[in-house]
Amino acid sequence: MKVALAETKAARQACFDIRRAVFIEEQQIPEAEEWDAHDASCLHYLATDASGAAAGTARVIARGESAKIGRVAVLPAHRGTGLGAMIMRALMADAKKRGFSQAELESQVYAIPFYGRLGFVAEGPDYDDGSGIMHRLMRASL
Repeated sequence: MKVALAETKAARQACFDIRRAVFIEEQQIPEAEEWDAHDASCLHYLATDASGAAAGTARVIARGESAKIGRVAVLPAHRGTGLGAMIMRALMADAKKRGFSQAELESQVYAIPFYGRLGFVAEGPDYDDGSGIMHRLMRASL
């Protein structure tokens, strides 16, 4: 498995295809809520398997000294392999190299323990982000 910045149009499209499969098709998030203006300017990361096939993705939006991580998605065939943690560690390491002092994300409530194992701490109450799925803000120092 490999995680790299999606620098080509094809790599970014692979990221979008994973998001479509996981969020729109699997989790039934309305398409209008999945895509936003940040997609044009944020950093997209693509995880590929040993054969080079797309397996997971995430993105980072710059917010001052904070790297906002979002749209973390792993295709079903690669879940339980450690790929999600690999993606997160790669993003956090890259964010630190880019000068960010902290990372933040809006975790789906069921995933709070996953992000907690990576050093994120939950803050505030659970909330519905508009998708019908409960979330909670989490932050980690880089």
